[in-house]
Amino acid sequence: MKGRTTILLVGSIALLLAAALAQNAGHEELPSAPSAVQRENKAQKAAPPPQQAAPAPQDTTSQTQAPAEPAKPPAALPAEPATTPTGEAQRPDSPPASTDAAKNAPEEDNAVTKIVRVVNEVNVVFTVTDKHGRYVKNLKKNDFNVLDDSKPAEEIRSFHSETDLPLQVGLLIDASNSVRDRFKFEQESAIEFLNQTVRPRYDKAFVVGFDVTPEVTQDFTDNTEALSRGVRALRAGGGTAMYDALYFACRDKLMKAPQTGPTRRAIILLSDGDDNQSHVTREESIEMAQRAEVIVYTISTNITGSKQRGDKVLERIAEATGGRAFFPFQINDVANAFVEIQDELRSQYALSYKPADFRSDGRYHTIEILAQNHKGLRVRSRRGYYAPVR
Repeated sequence: MKGRTTILLVGSIALLLAAALAQNAGHEELPSAPSAVQRENKAQKAAPPPQQAAPAPQDTTSQTQAPAEPAKPPAALPAEPATTPTGEAQRPDSPPASTDAAKNAPEEDNAVTKIVRVVNEVNVVFTVTDKHGRYVKNLKKNDFNVLDDSKPAEEIRSFHSETDLPLQVGLLIDASNSVRDRFKFEQESAIEFLNQTVRPRYDKAFVVGFDVTPEVTQDFTDNTEALSRGVRALRAGGGTAMYDALYFACRDKLMKAPQTGPTRRAIILLSDGDDNQSHVTREESIEMAQRAEVIVYTISTNITGSKQRGDKVLERIAEATGGRAFFPFQINDVANAFVEIQDELRSQYALSYKPADFRSDGRYHTIEILAQNHKGLRVRSRRGYYAPVR
């Protein structure tokens, strides 16, 4: 019995020892797991965002990600300054670009200066007739003197007999109640004028009807059929805002029309001249025509047989812009007026000159062109221009 007890005791001790050894073995393996988690966490914390990868070369994780970094665009590309000049001025990290911009700056300034010098050159289109009213087309540069504010021009820089310049023509037709009596005939006369004047792929014209407001019934085109439809689409009725219509046609149509070279701008205005609805004045509409370098030809729709107040208004507009006023009291004379305008548009001269003591002060300057070496010649041109403002 004693021997059995001893054996049991020894067995129990052996079991306890085995359990203790097993427990110690487990405790020796456990620390490896937490250390692996810590390394992973450490690697995640140590790995910087993509844009900050370069400042952590000591970390193995960030070093393994480094090869992917060149896929990002570099801070400043050599090609960028040429295509994005605004961007290069805003980015201090690209000194070569800003250096190039500094080198190019004087050239840009020079370009602006050249534009200002060109503005000092005044362009004038004019017509010369003899004492019988016939057009004189064979004169030369030396046959003319130019006075700018009563002072001889410093230089006449160019001179041409412009019989074939491209035309940009606006046809403004009064569609108010006051012209209703012969409105249809005037429409047909205008259509005939457009058919005879506008050359396909060379000239362009537009049609505006006006009563209390201007309405474009056909925009710029060289298609005479479309222009004819624009004229026929006009309907008489309402008040008369003639000054507004002229102002609109010069500022919003002719001044904004693209030009690829020298072009002659003209407006043919059919109205009785009795304006009662405009927001701008007569002189403001004339000023806009002068700024747009537009010649205005007026055709009166007055059929009383004597000049009325509105006819004097039409005459003032035509003379101030270098055009001509027509008073066809007989209905058949309307077509003749259109024919004379067509002939004049193909019988003009154009010159450019440099004024003496020119100043960019926005002031109005008078123009006078004098024909010399020939007697009895009459020169008709716009009366003046507005100097640009610095």
